[in-house]
Amino acid sequence: MLHLLDPQYPQVPFPDVESAEREPNGLLAVGGDLSVTRLLNAYRAGIFPWYSAGQPILWWSPDPRTLLFPEHLKISRSLRKTLAKRRFTATLDQAFGGVITACAAPRADGEGTWILPEMVRAYRRLHDQGFAHSVEVWADGELVGGLYGVALGRVFFGESMFSRRSDASKVALVHLCGKLQQWGYELIDCQLHSAHLESLGAEAIPRRSFRALLDVACAARAAEGSWRQATPEHPGPHVQPLEP
Repeated sequence: MLHLLDPQYPQVPFPDVESAEREPNGLLAVGGDLSVTRLLNAYRAGIFPWYSAGQPILWWSPDPRTLLFPEHLKISRSLRKTLAKRRFTATLDQAFGGVITACAAPRADGEGTWILPEMVRAYRRLHDQGFAHSVEVWADGELVGGLYGVALGRVFFGESMFSRRSDASKVALVHLCGKLQQWGYELIDCQLHSAHLESLGAEAIPRRSFRALLDVACAARAAEGSWRQATPEHPGPHVQPLEP
């Protein structure tokens, strides 16, 4: 059953995700707005916006759900070699605008982007209020990779990543997983399955199980840690990785 959301009332709770469509998988609601209140309510309920130009706002909660436990990140031998060369440095929340703009750029494969200008503005508002965060990867002073997402409690909801040099986005993920482990985060929501995410250690679990994890982890307080890192770091395999 598809639900219509009123943009005038962003505080109204979302419908139960178990009422989402089976085909297309997880489509739950249409309409509403991209206010901070609406987006935070969505993430806490395991829902995210995803739509293309010319469409209304579409809200999704697919079943199963793909997630990554930070301690289960797989670091391949080739990536380990990249990290050992220390050609990249990584920062947190130092160039959120640059990261989301790069993620929104047209893909090399010619496919369009779902990160529309209103989506960029919405997540920049989340960032300004301390909910959305970025990981930046640099080489010779140039932003060459990164990712962004939303942090609530002990959950990081990953949204998108980009890479302008080989392995740069993977380096961002390694850095993120290391920091999340240090700060007591329990999981990264990856939303939809892909072979690439699976190769990095992500796994699919039933939506009900995901929601049960969210109910606990979103309400928990993460360990003390600062997203804003003034000094760049050389990313390394800080996590306890599973070998492929």
